[in-house]
Amino acid sequence: MFDVAVHITLLVLMPLPMLGLINRVKSIAAGRKGPPLLQPLYDVVKLLQKGAVYSRTTTWIFVAGPIVTLASAILAALIVPLASTTSPFGFPADVFVFAYLLGVGRFFTMAAALDTGSAFEGMGASREAAFAALAEPALFLALMIVCVPADSACFGDAFSAIPAAGGLLRHPGLLLAALALGVVLLAETSRIPVDDPNTHLELTMIHEVMVLDHSGPDFAFIQIGYALKFFALGAVLVHLVLPIPATGWMAPVLFVAGQAGVAITVGIIESVMARLRLSRVPQFLIGACVVAAVGVLVLFTGGRP
Repeated sequence: MFDVAVHITLLVLMPLPMLGLINRVKSIAAGRKGPPLLQPLYDVVKLLQKGAVYSRTTTWIFVAGPIVTLASAILAALIVPLASTTSPFGFPADVFVFAYLLGVGRFFTMAAALDTGSAFEGMGASREAAFAALAEPALFLALMIVCVPADSACFGDAFSAIPAAGGLLRHPGLLLAALALGVVLLAETSRIPVDDPNTHLELTMIHEVMVLDHSGPDFAFIQIGYALKFFALGAVLVHLVLPIPATGWMAPVLFVAGQAGVAITVGIIESVMARLRLSRVPQFLIGACVVAAVGVLVLFTGGRP
């Protein structure tokens, strides 16, 4: 019960401030004061107080898009263990359900964009589908590296086996899985170098152009779902890089420190490099697939503990 309470508390308090931490790191790197750490939370609260505007050309798909996106992100975040090796919704083969929940949210975001009839939003949905098709193999290969040593497709069993494998520094396969998963996190959450969440030029946007017509509470749901998606993928990466104890007061401390490290790293990446040309993004994602495939090869040719 204590682990469940900690899990829920972290889900409520951390995702939006993590986005604020990324913006703070970018502001410091640029020599600016920047927005407050809790600015994403303030923005969501303001959006929830407004009304939503719907075009006459849209259908129920446009209305359902943000709701399904948020629901799938919440379920995915409840499946992944946070400050322990257990989760409220953990069950056998939950790794596959986690990956497909992310896919469901992505599908309804694209469907809502197409439902508007906007050429720009259709273009963004097309790009999202193409890049997701390249990112998903890297995600599944990275999860395979994590799950095979435990002989289980359950996050709890897989994360419990990581310390026995010697952790990231002693297991080359886990290192390659962490690198591939880091690329997947940047792609799935539309961060630089794949996409720029702060751009307002429709010709170069991917995620942001798909949600241009959403407003009020609908856009707030999208923002919360986005933060939860970043948080859930970051949690998997934290467990790879910094194995979290199954119990004890140090587990929440290590997890919070690990999530902060992920946010700071993303902020540094966005501060030192620009987004890639769209023609280069597939190469970037295919590179992640190759790295993960090499990790699988290492796993089955002697790197398995």
